[in-house]
Order: sequence, then structure tokens, then C-alpha cells
Amino acid sequence: MSGMITHVRPPQPIRIGALVPLTRPGWVEAGRHLLAGLELAVGEVDDAGGIGGRPLELMVRDTAADPRRAAAAVDELAQLGVAAVAGEYHSVVARAAAARAEALGLPFLCSSAVLDALTEEPTEWVARLSPPQSHGWRIYADFLLDAGHRRIAVATEPSVYWASGVRILRDHLAPRGGTVVELDARALAPAAVCDALVDHHATALLLLVGFPEPAVSIVRSVRRDQRLVETVIGAPAGQPEFAEWATSLGGDGAAIPFLRYLPARLGPLGTRVATALRERLSEAPSFVAFEGYDTITVLADVLRSHGTDRARIAASWPHVAVEGTRGQIRFSRTPGSSVWQSARTPVQVVDRDPAEPSRFRIRHAG
Repeated sequence: MSGMITHVRPPQPIRIGALVPLTRPGWVEAGRHLLAGLELAVGEVDDAGGIGGRPLELMVRDTAADPRRAAAAVDELAQLGVAAVAGEYHSVVARAAAARAEALGLPFLCSSAVLDALTEEPTEWVARLSPPQSHGWRIYADFLLDAGHRRIAVATEPSVYWASGVRILRDHLAPRGGTVVELDARALAPAAVCDALVDHHATALLLLVGFPEPAVSIVRSVRRDQRLVETVIGAPAGQPEFAEWATSLGGDGAAIPFLRYLPARLGPLGTRVATALRERLSEAPSFVAFEGYDTITVLADVLRSHGTDRARIAASWPHVAVEGTRGQIRFSRTPGSSVWQSARTPVQVVDRDPAEPSRFRIRHAG
């Protein structure tokens, strides 16, 4: 019949859930960078025709660093039909999300959380891009030893993540003549932390505490204490990576080594993505933004080759071989890890240059 108008339905999007800390007490700046990387990669996949003609749709949920909120978000996203869940920065939150995803049979690609025991038991449903905490923090401990530090204090707060970090440091340092003294940041005011550093003859203080507080107050107190002018402050968890650190502390925030997961030099893909992320963020992208981009890169590759069936996606983790912004991404089972682990993520110890706090110096590489 002539003149009939046929309506072609647009292809149904492939939905991917994204867990991101976007409000306090979550680390909002980390969440913003993670989301920027996720969204940039989704946009590029869609601009290139999507997955078999189907666009990707990112369904973002704010975890606010709350494990219960994250678990509820995984439930909701599963009901909404997402093919997989991705993201999250905070380890204790990612752990809750991973447990729920496993229970529901939903693939979870964790972008940025490092806690070794991401799940209680080995699982096929969860894979992770960031290196396990034990790997990165041992490299950090070697950096301290190489710099001559044997008496190390840690200012810490109650957390599975911080407790794990203390254990890793102690286990790695003790056989090499190092000692770790724990200082309870809840019980001690910043001035009392300084007194304890003097009493214990510590030459390095590691901040295993929340940001901005009490981290900012402790740094300021140590920097202003004439007894501690030779004391090194460190932040292995990466607080100084973000611009908010420099804004809060200025010059006091320089020369505080931290871990980041970038190569010494980005390749062509990483360089192109870095430029696009800088435009999106209006500042230099952190390693967390690259983790977000790489997360979607992996998922897009898996969806192209294995489709949207959740079980097939989970079964594909050991077969992934894709070029990411920081090198090739492959997953394997590493000793002590309960999830599929990206094994080649580069690790650096970096700090902000005192002469120019916006510039980073590589102090050690693992």
C-alpha cells in the first residue's frame, strides 16, 4: 500500500550499572574522576556505532561510601536489566557490591577498589582492574626502606581497608628490620600525634585516615612542629592525587608520597584519552579517571565478543585481552585474590613537587 509510513524502533540500549561515590562522606573528587572516565568511554563507543548497533546506557548510582547503599543499588540495577555493574572507588563499598553481585549472578567489573579480599570466597562473577592492596602497599614499603626508614608510625582510623594496610606494612617491614607503630587518630588530637612521633622516634608518618579530616589537620600540625622537620609524611592510599588536596594544604601538601597506578609514560591511546579527560574535568585527570575509561573499554570488548548474557560475560574474564590506556589488560587468578585480577597494572610512588605542587614527581616504581 503506497503512502504508508513505517516506524523503525531505535535499537534497545545495553545498560551498564555504574557505582560511584558522588556525595559525602564518599571521596567525591575520586567519584567525579571515575565517572568522567566511564562517561567518556561510553560516549566514544556510542559514537562509533555502539555494540552491534546498540548504544551503551550508563545507569549511575551514588554510593556515598555506604556499603548498604551500594548493595541496594546493585539490587535495583539487576532488576532494571543491566548486563553488568562497574565502578566504585571505596574498598569496603566495593566489597559489599561484589557480594551482592555474586549472589544475584551479575557480573561486576571493579574499577578502582584495591582491598585484597574483595569477596569472602573465590568467585567467577567479579573482576578487578586496580592492583590488590598487598601488591601496591608492599611496593610502598620498599620505597620507605630504600629511603632509610625503619621506624614508621601510622595514624589510623577503624576500617577494614586501613587495618589491612597496617597488616601488609607490618608483615613486609618486620623481616627487613622495620617496625610499625599504630596511632589512633580518633583518640589523639593532631598535637598528640606529633608528641607520639617524637616519643617513638618515628622517621615517617603514614596517613591511614579520612580526607579532608583528620588528614589535613595532622599534616599541618606535623609541618609546623620544629621537632619533626625531618619526618616524612606519606599517604599510600592516594589522597594527594586530587586537586582538593593541593587546594586544602598548599605547599604543606607537597612531598607526601602516595601510590598511583600509571605508567611512567602514556602510549598513544593513553595520551589521547588524557587530553579528552582534561577537557571534560577542567583539570589534569587522576589515575582513577583512566580506570573508569578502561572499565568501559573492557566491558565493550566483552559485549562485542560474548553478547549481553550475564553468565557468558562472567565466563569471559579469563579471555579478555584488550589495549587500555595504561597498557594491555588481561585477567588472571593471582595468589590470595578471590576475583579475576588485572595482573599488569603499573604502580608508582609519586609526590607533589615542593617547587611546583601542581607537578608530580615519580619517586619509585614497582
